[in-house]
Amino acid sequence: MDLVSVAQSKPVGTSELPSQDTQLHLAKQQKLLYSYLTELRALNRDAIVQVRNTKQTTAEARQEIDRLHLHLQNLYYEERHLRGEIAACESYDHKHQQLPLIPVEDFLHLQPELAGADEKEVMFARINHELAEREALEQQRQGLLKKKQGLIADNKKRKDDLASLDKDLETFIDVKVFLNPVMSTKIS
Repeated sequence: MDLVSVAQSKPVGTSELPSQDTQLHLAKQQKLLYSYLTELRALNRDAIVQVRNTKQTTAEARQEIDRLHLHLQNLYYEERHLRGEIAACESYDHKHQQLPLIPVEDFLHLQPELAGADEKEVMFARINHELAEREALEQQRQGLLKKKQGLIADNKKRKDDLASLDKDLETFIDVKVFLNPVMSTKIS
């Protein structure tokens, strides 16, 4: 720079003032230096503002990515949970599978109108058929149980009658044994 070379050419401590041309030239150089310095400061401020804006945009983008990643992780967790629930439901040992139902072929032979129905409707109809059969068998069992109670009561009555006849017969035999000698003495 011109200013630096001029300042170095003059020794420090001399009391001479530079010429007016030199002063004018130094003033212009100083103004140019101040304008460059001002421009440099403005560019530095702009760079700092841009860095701040970039950092803020990056932080916002990072927050959005983190939020979306967390949401994705939650969805993965929910998916795993639901898959586990589905697997548990599919492997659940349903009570209707343990029922001793008649085979499907035999049931469809009894109920031909269900031949085109889906599996769930056929299973539901088979369960209802089994329920009706069991209710009929339960009524039959109840009827037989009442008949059994009646027969037990009748047998008890007959047993009591036989026991009563047994006592009467013993009494008759005792009387005959007692009367037999008396009767044989009177007849002779």
